[in-house]
Order: sequence, then C-alpha cells, then structure tokens
Amino acid sequence: MVDEGAKDKLKGKAKEAMGKMTGDRRKQAEGKTDQAKGQAKEAMGGAEERAKGMKDSLRRDEH
Repeated sequence: MVDEGAKDKLKGKAKEAMGKMTGDRRKQAEGKTDQAKGQAKEAMGGAEERAKGMKDSLRRDEH
C-alpha cells in the first residue's frame, strides 16, 4: 500500500504538471503545496519509525 506522504507527493506532481500545461499558476502552486505536505508526512513517518525502534531497543535493554 502506498503511504500518505508518497500519495500526496504524486498528486502534487500531477497538479503541478497540469498547471504548467494549462498555464494555471494556482494549480501549479497547489501542486507544490501538496508535494511539500507529502514530504512532511514522510519525514514524520520516518521519525515515528525511529522513535519506535529506540523504544523497542530500550525495552530489550531493560530485560
């Protein structure tokens, strides 16, 4: 399954490309915004995974 960040980035690229083809600056800006949201979601997901890994590591060290 595609994660939310990747989905937003893909949607943003499509919007930006459509905006460029039609000359719609607003659509281009929406596309760039969607891509930025996707990058932020991916970064948060990565941070969550690292935090979970650290938590699991600490639990193993306690036993």
